[in-house]
Amino acid sequence: MPSIHGSSHGSGAGRDLDLNLLRVFAVVAETGRVTEAARRLYLTQSAVSAALRRLTTAVGAPLFLRSGRGIALTNRGERLRAGLDVHLGPLVEAALAPAAFDPATAEGTLRLGLSDSAELWGLPPLLRVLEREAPRIRIIAVPVQFRTVGAELASGLAAAITVADELPATIRRERLFYGAFTCLYDPRHAKLRRLTEAEYFAHDHVIVSYNGDLRGIVEDMYGKARKNRNVRCSVSSFANIGAIVDGTAMLATIPELVAVKILATRPHLRTKPLPSTLKIEGSHAELLWPAVTDDDEPCRFVRAKIREIAKGVLATKRPLTR
Repeated sequence: MPSIHGSSHGSGAGRDLDLNLLRVFAVVAETGRVTEAARRLYLTQSAVSAALRRLTTAVGAPLFLRSGRGIALTNRGERLRAGLDVHLGPLVEAALAPAAFDPATAEGTLRLGLSDSAELWGLPPLLRVLEREAPRIRIIAVPVQFRTVGAELASGLAAAITVADELPATIRRERLFYGAFTCLYDPRHAKLRRLTEAEYFAHDHVIVSYNGDLRGIVEDMYGKARKNRNVRCSVSSFANIGAIVDGTAMLATIPELVAVKILATRPHLRTKPLPSTLKIEGSHAELLWPAVTDDDEPCRFVRAKIREIAKGVLATKRPLTR
């Protein structure tokens, strides 16, 4: 409970002054009646009377005197009310009114958890938006994936963009878009036609493995039910997949949105739909954030920009070259 520490002078001085007592005093002084003040404050008469006694003790002087059927302020009470008129109103207003948020002048550092694919499509445009609209907000990008995002959000992330499994109820989640998979290759070295399952497994592959092993999405989905791919290289993110595939006969099974970004800088590469017999399901990229940041203005601002960027990316996504 907020309190003001008084000086050591006066009979009740030196005690903590509960600011709630001042609120009770202000309403009693306005109404001139304890019963009416109790009604407005949703308190009992005895609670209001007790609050006035505590305040009188803390001040060290009488604040009210009987006046007919009501009460009137003493000289000390008038001085206290005059002071409250100046200070209590602004205090209450400051407590109840939301702080004005101006992106152009707002300062702060936000930690964002980004999957490797979200870092490709989301981070560059977000930074461009912040440079224009909120130049004093800084971003610390932290790598996350579905196994780690829950712990990372609990440790202080403002938000995250990734695929997620079960999360506690304290985490908000909002789907941004559905992401399917495609096969990226270099047509100068890998001569693909319709890409049958047999042809798919006949090629070498580069995969993304968050476990640091030779298992990617195909192996995780099918296990030993089908022939495992011949994995030539396993990497921890999609960041360099385009450079790795470029100039080789390796295939890369990657999210379509990642492929779009790669083809923008390496237009000589191509994509093919995955074999129809391989039922590789895509996933929903989600915007995740702690519920405690619901009313945090900088966090809300950045979340809104992420939503706009996600919509824009999907709206401008050109068809993949087949």
